[in-house]
Amino acid sequence: MNLMVTVFTAWGYELSLLELLAFITSIIGVSLGVFGPRKTWPWWSISSLLYAALFFQWKYYASGFLQFIFIAGAIAGWFGWGPKGAVPKRLNKRETAIWGAAYLLAWFSLYPILKKIGAAASLTDAFGFVGSCIAQFLMVIQRYESWIVWVVVDAVYTYQYWQGEQYLTAILYFIFVLIAVGGWKRWRRESATTKY
Repeated sequence: MNLMVTVFTAWGYELSLLELLAFITSIIGVSLGVFGPRKTWPWWSISSLLYAALFFQWKYYASGFLQFIFIAGAIAGWFGWGPKGAVPKRLNKRETAIWGAAYLLAWFSLYPILKKIGAAASLTDAFGFVGSCIAQFLMVIQRYESWIVWVVVDAVYTYQYWQGEQYLTAILYFIFVLIAVGGWKRWRRESATTKY
């Protein structure tokens, strides 16, 4: 089966079967994540494999490599969440400050590397890569703040992919922003009742 076959063309944009399948599996995986069941992780892995192929083709190298980190996170999440799913908790102020500083340091360290290798969108791709790694880790360890990071990262990726004329993927990331807002509200509410 040729996944690069064009499913349809609209306004000059050619939608491949690969992008369509990546879009569908991503929506399912991220939507499930809001409710915290374990079954979110296999969907996350499938969509990550599909998007890895697309991102490398589009020269979003950090985004492509990130998909393999997502798959590793999905495996950790599957075992870490347990059969009953996520039990959201909160970071303390010190942990929040450490993660914020690590984000900035890693972002400004990765940017020149991506620029040097000719990545398509070095600044935003570095921002998204680092933020996604942090958000993924926080999600695996069941911290509600992961959704706050997802909101910001997904908004930046929406801009990046729209500018790169990957319109369906840009729409996907805008949908992710909306889903992340829902996840943020739900996990925040649930984390307030969690006993440590």
